[in-house]
Amino acid sequence: RLANLKSGSLDLIERALATDLKEIKADPKLKLATQIEIGYQGLTLNIANGEAGKNGPFGKDPRLRQALEAAIDRKALSDVVFNGEYLPGNQWVSPRHAYYQQKHPVPGRDVAKAKKLIAEAGVATPVSVDFMVPNNPESRQAAEVIQAMAQEAGFDMKIRVTEFATSLSEAEQGRFQAFFIGWSGRVDPDGNSYIFFKCKAPQNNGHFCSKDVDQWLDDARQVNKLEDRKAIYEKVADKYLKEGSIIYLYHRLVIIAHANKLEGYQQLPDGLIRLVGVRVKP
Repeated sequence: RLANLKSGSLDLIERALATDLKEIKADPKLKLATQIEIGYQGLTLNIANGEAGKNGPFGKDPRLRQALEAAIDRKALSDVVFNGEYLPGNQWVSPRHAYYQQKHPVPGRDVAKAKKLIAEAGVATPVSVDFMVPNNPESRQAAEVIQAMAQEAGFDMKIRVTEFATSLSEAEQGRFQAFFIGWSGRVDPDGNSYIFFKCKAPQNNGHFCSKDVDQWLDDARQVNKLEDRKAIYEKVADKYLKEGSIIYLYHRLVIIAHANKLEGYQQLPDGLIRLVGVRVKP
């Protein structure tokens, strides 16, 4: 697609790769429009969805979930796979979002902590994990980096590359232990949390379930002031970031490249293309 844009066959391309940014910036005939997404990318862990969850590592002890997170260096993941262009994150909204819980900053990597947590959980190493990864180059590369990092802490992340539609079906049916997947995001934090955290919610593929979290999520829907809602979501974060079924990793940079003859294009964080107000210079 980038070659077609550079040749003039296309006027605009969406979702250019982070590794293409240098080439795009060097071309005087092209312009960039970028925004950090309102969604996220992360690992969904199977806690209690079918036999793979109940009998898998993450259904046995929440310390194994914490150990896997401690084994991952989010900044290094962004640097190695995405040229440092993706924003490391650890919550369902990005660190730049008004609802981000500053009480829980993005943690650094701590392999010693990860090994200690595995030992405390009483699980023998290596901890074998069926790691389902959608079949696209960026996801596979990121998964391989995660696999290498986790191995140092005592995890054996067995990557299973799966076609995207199939992976969604597999996740719903509980045929996974870790799933490399993201969410396109919604402007309000409710849209990034409720359907993933609530007991038996449609996107809760890991089957995390907490009556307290359910109540807090409902409470957050009953108030309007940002500070009041953020205080409720803080309680959700306190529990979910330790025991929940999603480990948040990063927020992608939405990268739109277009010919400089296009004027007036603006990109929003939802990643959608809107051509209202765009015109082609004669």
